[in-house]
Amino acid sequence: MVTKKSVDIEKEKLAKNMHSGGIGAGASGLPTKSSSAGGTNTTSTSSAVVSFSPSTMANSSSHMVQQILPHGQDAPNILVYKKMEAIVERMQTEGSGVSVRTVKAFMSKVPSVFTGADLIQWIMGNLTVDDISEALHLAHLLASHGYLFPIDDHQLTVRNDGTFYRFQTPYFWPSNFWEPENTDYAIYLCKRTMQNKTRLELADYEAENLAKLQKMFSRKWEFIFMQAEAQSKVDKKRDKLERKVLDSQERAFWDVHRPMPGCVNTTEMDIKKAYRKGASSLGSGSAGTAAHSNPAETMAKTIALLKQKLDRRTIKVSKVAESYISYYEQYSEFDYFLSPPDHPNPWHTDNTEFWDAEKLGKDIPMKRVKRWGFSLRELLNDPIGREQFTKFLDKEFSGENLKFWEAIQDMKALPQSQIKEAAQAIWNEYLAPDAACPVNIDSKSLELAREVVKEGAAQPSRWCFDVAADHVFYLMKSDSYSRFLRSDLYKDCLNGSKKKVKSIPNLFGVKLNY
Repeated sequence: MVTKKSVDIEKEKLAKNMHSGGIGAGASGLPTKSSSAGGTNTTSTSSAVVSFSPSTMANSSSHMVQQILPHGQDAPNILVYKKMEAIVERMQTEGSGVSVRTVKAFMSKVPSVFTGADLIQWIMGNLTVDDISEALHLAHLLASHGYLFPIDDHQLTVRNDGTFYRFQTPYFWPSNFWEPENTDYAIYLCKRTMQNKTRLELADYEAENLAKLQKMFSRKWEFIFMQAEAQSKVDKKRDKLERKVLDSQERAFWDVHRPMPGCVNTTEMDIKKAYRKGASSLGSGSAGTAAHSNPAETMAKTIALLKQKLDRRTIKVSKVAESYISYYEQYSEFDYFLSPPDHPNPWHTDNTEFWDAEKLGKDIPMKRVKRWGFSLRELLNDPIGREQFTKFLDKEFSGENLKFWEAIQDMKALPQSQIKEAAQAIWNEYLAPDAACPVNIDSKSLELAREVVKEGAAQPSRWCFDVAADHVFYLMKSDSYSRFLRSDLYKDCLNGSKKKVKSIPNLFGVKLNY
């Protein structure tokens, strides 16, 4: 990862090369080509004026491209970048390229700029482009990818007029595959606030981003401020015109990677291209097999790709947050730490009226019945709810499903010495061919259960019937439970017409109907 500090080091090296290598004619005292704001060409022999030639800057920093990202040739957009850079290099060629000059404004000079009209004229004269709209479209693409930029605007577009533009240094080209972090952006914005220049004032969206970053990095903001202050001091030591160029190039770099609202971020990777490139590099198809003849290397890359897929989130954080919020809103009514009960809270006081009312009351509380509709687990966790659900299943002649599931849950609580006997009893009653209460499960679950109880089998575990239990629970949840919520039995409980059923010992063996 290239840090902000390394960017400044390379920029200082580039600036030294520019001064020592005689980039501009003005550096050696020769006349420099300049023009006034009105467009009249004049000559100047002032050695203080440094004219920055983008073509020379490209030559001086071409060695940086390979150092930043060794595997850049494998990126999906590298072919597009190479085509664009070939055009930009032609534009920067001295003599036949776009006319880059230093413009004299009122009491100041604007170095190394060209107009949008000059750019469009060069495209139509040197490329196979006949339509001005097509030339503008090509110029827009170059600007949106950061190869050239307007010197006074955050919106990376090109207009066919006298607006001034400047070429980006190759160090900041997208083919270098920069991945700047938020801390780098925070240092840049913080540094901008320290420079008392009108051209460096933060835009509205940049001020909002700075406030968000300050809140995000509140614990290490002092470190970010110190970094920005140190970089600001280094910038002040540079030549005035050099500082103007470097500031504008840095601003354009962040306009590409942190664009203003409404602009497209061209640095985002196309997921389809990335997937196709990743699949071909892993040896899929005949071409991939020929490229990777080493099976061990191919398998290692396949494993690495699968690990990346495992680490990738398959659900958005916003969706997770919404589900958590809905869950807490649903259960907040039943949390007596958040919603006070009708009677004094027994968790806060020594009053037991809440428990007594629950035991002595004849009607089923409305809150209790309402909670049955949340899930089948909530219904079965309530003794009264389980009793009502058992009645409903008996009416539909499917009560054996709940009995089978309860028997497996009871077996899990038994000592290990009794597990084998309990497993055999469950098999004989619910799963055997001549079972008294046969349950309907799939063949795979039945075969797994048969392996547990067959002769010569090892000691079964308390979870040996979990596959069959999960299958039966799913059947009850998807079929019986949904019909129970629509039944008159549940509606009567919800309306308060049902009374609590007390267990009365059946002394005479008479079948009682409640």
